[in-house]
Amino acid sequence: MEPTPEQSPHHAYPDHWEADVVLRDGGTARIRPITTDDAERLVSFYEQVSDESKYYRFFAPYPRLSDRDVHRFTHHDYVDRVGLAVTIGGEFIGTVRYDRINEQGRPASAPADEAEVAFLVQDAHQGRGVASALLEHIAAVARERGIRRFAAEVLPANTKMIKVFRDAGYTQQRSFEDGSVHLTLDLEPTEKSLAVQRGREQRAEARSVQRLLAPGSVAVIGTGRTPGGVGRTVLRNLLAAGFTGRTYAVNRAFDEGLTTLDGVPAHRSLGEIDERVDLAVIAVPAHRVPEAVADCGEHGVQGLVVLSAGYAERGSAGRELQRELVRQARSYGMRIIGPNAFGIINTAESVRLNASLAPESPARGRIGLFTQSGAIGIALLSGLHRRGAGLSSFISAGNRADVSGNDFLQYSFEDPDTDVALLYLESLGNPRKFTRLARRTAAVKPVVVVKGARHSGTNPPGHAVPVSRIPDATVSALMRQAGVIRVDTVTEMVDAGLLLADQPLPAGPRVAILGNSESLGLLTYDACLAEGLRPRPPIDLTTAASPQDFRDALAEALADGTCDAVIVTAIPWVGENGNAETGDGEVLAAALRGAAAGGPAKPVAVVHVEIGGLAEALAAASSTAAPRTRPTTLAGRPATTPGTTAPGAPATTGTPPASPTTDTTATTSTAPTTDTARPTAATLTPDTPSATTPATPGRIPAYPAAERAVRAMAEAVKYAQWRRQAAAPGKVPEFLDDTIDEPGTAALIDTLLGPAPDPRGRPLAHDEVRELLGRYGIPVRPTLPAPDAEAAVAAAARLGYPVALKTTAPHLRHRADLGGVRLDLPDEEALRRAYGELTDLLGKPAELLPVVQAMARRGVDTVVRASIDAAAGAILSFGLAGAPSELLGDTAHRLVPATDRDAAELIRSIKAAPVLFGWRGSAPVDIAALEELLLRLSRLVDDHPEVVSVALEPVVVAPQGITVLGASVRLAPPPPRGDLGPRRLPNY
Repeated sequence: MEPTPEQSPHHAYPDHWEADVVLRDGGTARIRPITTDDAERLVSFYEQVSDESKYYRFFAPYPRLSDRDVHRFTHHDYVDRVGLAVTIGGEFIGTVRYDRINEQGRPASAPADEAEVAFLVQDAHQGRGVASALLEHIAAVARERGIRRFAAEVLPANTKMIKVFRDAGYTQQRSFEDGSVHLTLDLEPTEKSLAVQRGREQRAEARSVQRLLAPGSVAVIGTGRTPGGVGRTVLRNLLAAGFTGRTYAVNRAFDEGLTTLDGVPAHRSLGEIDERVDLAVIAVPAHRVPEAVADCGEHGVQGLVVLSAGYAERGSAGRELQRELVRQARSYGMRIIGPNAFGIINTAESVRLNASLAPESPARGRIGLFTQSGAIGIALLSGLHRRGAGLSSFISAGNRADVSGNDFLQYSFEDPDTDVALLYLESLGNPRKFTRLARRTAAVKPVVVVKGARHSGTNPPGHAVPVSRIPDATVSALMRQAGVIRVDTVTEMVDAGLLLADQPLPAGPRVAILGNSESLGLLTYDACLAEGLRPRPPIDLTTAASPQDFRDALAEALADGTCDAVIVTAIPWVGENGNAETGDGEVLAAALRGAAAGGPAKPVAVVHVEIGGLAEALAAASSTAAPRTRPTTLAGRPATTPGTTAPGAPATTGTPPASPTTDTTATTSTAPTTDTARPTAATLTPDTPSATTPATPGRIPAYPAAERAVRAMAEAVKYAQWRRQAAAPGKVPEFLDDTIDEPGTAALIDTLLGPAPDPRGRPLAHDEVRELLGRYGIPVRPTLPAPDAEAAVAAAARLGYPVALKTTAPHLRHRADLGGVRLDLPDEEALRRAYGELTDLLGKPAELLPVVQAMARRGVDTVVRASIDAAAGAILSFGLAGAPSELLGDTAHRLVPATDRDAAELIRSIKAAPVLFGWRGSAPVDIAALEELLLRLSRLVDDHPEVVSVALEPVVVAPQGITVLGASVRLAPPPPRGDLGPRRLPNY
């Protein structure tokens, strides 16, 4: 919407304030500035507000708005007077307004930094979180306009509004004056206000997905009159799955006399249905979708699954059609899965929804699955079905124009029926938010991700999101930091998902191997070593081993406190006549399940070769079992019994190992128990979303190859280690606060950027870099230019011998191998000789740009960098300087802000890390000083988003202390941070 000429021309309509939001009940609404065109909407809105709500707003009976009121409430300058409205279907359901005031409470302009704020929400929409969403957005607008405090007068009886202010999390003061409650809110975001905002976002977005997956009624729009076709297939699948709600077939081409189709009511439009429809599955050509969406919106449909193709996957014109589809649906408060979607499935007994093109609904299970590809969705459903695995829910999002993987994580976090979340993603619309949500979800249940389109540098068709320029290895490292289990293929995803869903987490990397084939055992042993596990020597039961022998050996291995997991290998028996006998797989499966059920809770995996019925029998134990709730303690934690682990926890009582390859002294009870099923949907904290475990122990994942079983087990080991560490997260040391000048740095950055900064940014000169970094306790060794030999000698005299002579030309920078660096020059004679050799070998001084620098203590050369990626955010990187990082890519990465634990892991996670810790008898370097440097740089970039790039190279880490020999910094206007503002749905 554009402003009218009446509005101030130098305060144009702020379209960046427009936002789609998800309300508390899962429906959507639009927040936008109020304009002069809204007079009729405002009057209509006010007429639908109750007398009581009007009284609370104006402190007196106020039955109608005068023309003067309407003019005042629709004419704003968007600076000192601002009004926002929440709309659904184009009509107002709530408004908020602020007016800037001075200390006497009178209208004012800047620099006055206080404003009076007032809300009004239509009674029919109260309780949906409308006022809370408005407060978030009007507060963000006020901060943008230089307002730091809100003042509000509220009648004591208006408890709902008082609660909105009280629960917002802002620092506030309250007093009672002249019969009303006077509230003052400091609008500076706090940890509490941010936590409140994200908590509301989580509940609202989870609820919006839950409404899609658990509808009370479904209409399939575009159901064909004859068998076949997309719509008729979905209807057939709905009926075959036994959907517990009401189902309707809708097609405007139905004959007027047609009343039923496949046994369900048939209608030509939603208007003919005498009740509200919760979910509509749209399967009509793209050009007819807008008509169907309008029909849905006008009749109160809550959500859409759009199977229709012909959108962004077809190019720019299709992308605009897709954006218009989203705008249209959101204007009615509906969320969309799709377009170009494959459908959704919910196997809960109370729902039994299969609104997809999958011909067979999967069995009920504990795995949630999200995919951005219909083809990959088909492959995953088929693979899980073949392995006997069940699902709790399934979403194939297609072009992912609205509902995304982030929404699925919000839902999975709370869903008591989901123990493991599997996601196939081809793009990340909001990577910062994804890592935040993934970290929180992974703390209570595993998140396994396959990332497609990893190396193309572009997004798949239909995915209009920021393109990340960081390497895929960096993306993988950042996911690992968030606790995400990143795998390369959908096969690995299924392999890991089955183990995590069916087995307890391992207490460490020690693996016992047993079986009736020495060769297969050795292959498994080698695979364990390759994956960083600590296998024990394989136990060969010989080919004559019976199922009872397997049971006894497995029971013994599980009872052994020196192993954390067991891998069983099995090949067909050889009969007396020399022929291979596949044997009765069910007998062996029963023996293995019996041993696992009777021993301590440790993960077990089976590697088998052509044993008929074994995999099926192992998978059949509890694929459709309903969850059983454990008894809970008064603290809200699931109760445990001796010999069992708490729900979702690794089976350990000892200190977590430092790395997956570190031996552990943790012990596990050897007492037999009858309750050893893996609890995966619960956590150890009191705010647990669920605390359930599979009812029937005994499901053991089976794999046709040793390396697949071992890789899945290795992922479980690394995830269990992350869980243990996440239980006690790192922190930023307090000593940094005493040696960091944050206000002075902010002022310096403002000066360096100037009043009109170049959007492309600017690199800093050497002296500017030293001053900026020095304010954060990062000293940079000074360098002096040496345009000729005399200048070099003068510089050395100033710095003191011994010195280094280095070229700084871009093509020779940090290239000691090309002869551009001369070290340990002890006196003037050596310096002059080196200067002559340098210029004779490489060129004129004007080309080489030589500099002189005092020598640092000997140590290991490293490189530390921080940069801001448009999609992923601020990233801290570390590696050894030269070939290890530049040629071999041996660099580690962490998201900013980094904690002390992140800094420690960053250093130790590179492959060349042993060089820093005394490799081959060398002296260990000062790791503590290096960790402090990483934390200081992380803090700088986090405090000042204008610092878009920093490179410290080389950083010489000596046995005592570190020296930063070279540094470069680039400043630019800070990129937008959508993850820190008020909650809003992305616009793809």
